[in-house]
Amino acid sequence: MSLIVIFFIIVIFIIFSNRNNDTGRWYSEKQVKLGEQVFLKNCASCHGEKAEKTINWKKTLSDGSYPPPPLNDTAHAWHHPKWQLIEIITNGGAKYDGKMPPFKNILTNEEKEDAIAYFQSLWSDEFYNLWLEGGGLKKKSER
Repeated sequence: MSLIVIFFIIVIFIIFSNRNNDTGRWYSEKQVKLGEQVFLKNCASCHGEKAEKTINWKKTLSDGSYPPPPLNDTAHAWHHPKWQLIEIITNGGAKYDGKMPPFKNILTNEEKEDAIAYFQSLWSDEFYNLWLEGGGLKKKSER
């Protein structure tokens, strides 16, 4: 085979190896279902059941902190790579002038990923692809 054919086979493999067979994304449908339960129990009171709450999320509260942003694709969650989303869930929102409590000792790493899978399942393909193109699956060490 020519080098060009081998190159294209490798590129196609890389592209599709980051996608799950049943969703076409990094997560599975099972993760979305589990993540919905995690999200409803731990996140929905602030972010909304469909991750849609706080339309005016850019406006600071009276104490100078920011309200919880929507995590659907109407706000800025798709600007953050997965490692950073996990870091925010783990350590809370204080670093970003928010009031989100840390879930370090409450959720397992698997539950954090499942919760992310749930709210990312609410993103349109357009925003999911923008997230991917912006390095959404890059590791912290690759930034």
